[in-house]
Amino acid sequence: MLLLHISDIHFEEPACLDEETDQEHTIRRRVANHLRTKVDEMGNVDAILVGGDIAYKAHPDEYAAATKWLHELAEICGCSPTQRIFVVPGNHDVDRRITGKHVGLQNIQHRLAGTPLAEREGVLRRQLRDEQTGRDVFAAHTAYNDFAAPMNCQIWPKKIFWHQDIELGGGVMLRINGLTSTLMSGKDGKDDKERDLWLSPMQTALDPVEDRVNLVLCHHPVDWLADGEAVDDDVNNRARFQLFGHKHKQRIIPTPSYLRMMAGAVNPSRKEAGWEPGYNLIRIEVEGSGPDRQLRYETHQFRYQKQPEGFVPVQTELGADYHVGTISIPGRVPTMARSATPASAAAAAARGPEAESEPAVVNDVEASMGDEARRDLIHRFWQLDGYQKRHVMLSLGLISEEELSIPEPERYGTGFLRAGERNQLDELAAKIAETKG
Repeated sequence: MLLLHISDIHFEEPACLDEETDQEHTIRRRVANHLRTKVDEMGNVDAILVGGDIAYKAHPDEYAAATKWLHELAEICGCSPTQRIFVVPGNHDVDRRITGKHVGLQNIQHRLAGTPLAEREGVLRRQLRDEQTGRDVFAAHTAYNDFAAPMNCQIWPKKIFWHQDIELGGGVMLRINGLTSTLMSGKDGKDDKERDLWLSPMQTALDPVEDRVNLVLCHHPVDWLADGEAVDDDVNNRARFQLFGHKHKQRIIPTPSYLRMMAGAVNPSRKEAGWEPGYNLIRIEVEGSGPDRQLRYETHQFRYQKQPEGFVPVQTELGADYHVGTISIPGRVPTMARSATPASAAAAAARGPEAESEPAVVNDVEASMGDEARRDLIHRFWQLDGYQKRHVMLSLGLISEEELSIPEPERYGTGFLRAGERNQLDELAAKIAETKG
């Protein structure tokens, strides 16, 4: 599996609306051109992971331009733009015009900031359970959520982060966990400082399941989080792959049990010292069989140079163009710990030895939305107009009339989860096709 990891694209209006005069567009074009050569060399990209700061002011026009570019990038990658782009928010995806004047959101952020870390999660849970304050938490993420919803990466009070599974091969699932580090970002409309932000244990539980590898995608690295030490422990123990952005520096931290990567920035500010755009490719493969299986990875980092102009490899300390490493795979739970029933044991025997290579089956509707066909279904739904979306969901009983007052990303995201829970996805697909036809 080949992953493209990019971050900090910073589409800024009005400049980004005129590609011919936007100097940042020239860098994005060079990323695309260089990536085309790497795809020819390494094969198609399987998923694009965008680590936040897609926009600059969280303006809708910025997201429209970003969507166009990401779809062009996906075409170059041989990666479906409707199925395999995953995004998380960064601090520039928080609308500071809203955080600076929205009294409800200000009250929540100040309440969380003034609460000791040990008690903060309880306060957040209470805020999220309340209908009004729960919505206030995400008031400044409105434009981001509208952008992220067709990719099924929106966030709302009952889903403050997302996770989706894609098959890695060899009986192993890769779970991409999109974490939200921006709940306290832009407090009072001001810039964030280190340790101002907070992730919460709610997002780092990362349920351990046999034959499933966790990858976390998060904008802010741990040193920007008030609960950074706890987050560091949790992700190091539970996530084999950790992808961060924000600091505009490309780094890899390889260990025997996990790999941490910093994305750099596609479009860092030209005012900052050491301005150096960059992007990453990561190849992950399952090697071996049975208890000897392991993950082999290659990290390819590319940085922009002015003379001669273009992207070149970030070399390792040994002068190689890419880094290679291996990591263990979470093993199966011992037989005695499974509490298997006679029926389940018989079913396993009936499957035969080949069952060793089958991915573990987990009843998780949200995770199953990582399936290509389901992500394509979600994208096709979001191509409908407002009336059509309401009609489709209401006619199948997936939302109620009362829920029409809920913001669309939450309303229809909830509808899709219900469709999965009620085994109505085929009905939903047929209804969408009928409506579009």
